[in-house]
Amino acid sequence: MNLGEFFAPQGWLDPAHGPRYLQLRRHIEGGITAGSLPPGSALPPERDIATMSGLSRVTVRKAIEALVKSEKIIQRRGSGSFVAARDMRVEQSLSSLTSFTEDMASRGMNVSSLWLERGLFRPTAQEIKALDLSGTDSVARIARLRSADGTPLAIERASLSPEILPNPLLVKSSLYEVLDRTNHRPVRALQRITAGNPGQEDAALLGVDEGQAVLIIERTSYLESGRVVEFTQSIYRGDKYDFVAYLQLAKTP
Repeated sequence: MNLGEFFAPQGWLDPAHGPRYLQLRRHIEGGITAGSLPPGSALPPERDIATMSGLSRVTVRKAIEALVKSEKIIQRRGSGSFVAARDMRVEQSLSSLTSFTEDMASRGMNVSSLWLERGLFRPTAQEIKALDLSGTDSVARIARLRSADGTPLAIERASLSPEILPNPLLVKSSLYEVLDRTNHRPVRALQRITAGNPGQEDAALLGVDEGQAVLIIERTSYLESGRVVEFTQSIYRGDKYDFVAYLQLAKTP
């Protein structure tokens, strides 16, 4: 957009509308909300904003300082002021069994994945127990970093019996889409959610500090027959995810 036109005082600066620095702050906030100033875009230097708006540099600096304090604007030493990225938070229902791909698509988000592991492996003791495997069986394992709109949100590690998923390379995007085609899509699941701290490698993948709290979810999914379909161990960013459950008061006898 034309920043000269955006900061021109006509249409937003009015002596009757309060202190000038507050009017400039509200005008910039309005531009961020409307998308005229998109996340990551650079603001002109304070002296240029002062020239375009007809305000003093002191007034401009006061407005920018207020926007920095409210985290609408970030300042980088030697680079200038930038519109902060939007604070993405995902509200995930615990009452429905959907894939990450399906859930993010329903929100209009662009999903991307970084494959960390995909293939047939020797099962761990935990996988043998969870999937009812024998010590001589293989396990189909897929692990990936899941992102939405370019923001890393979760690391998903899923383990399945090779009878359920004989070729893990078939999974290109949604695991449930592949299971759906073979009538192995789960219909119910048991989930356990705990708080924890990611290790150095997982923290780097998620873009968080090593000591930052994350949500660790273990899920065992079942077919209608009761057969186990998958065992997943996932790490979700605690600063991006809210898990919500619908509760109903139990009826008394």
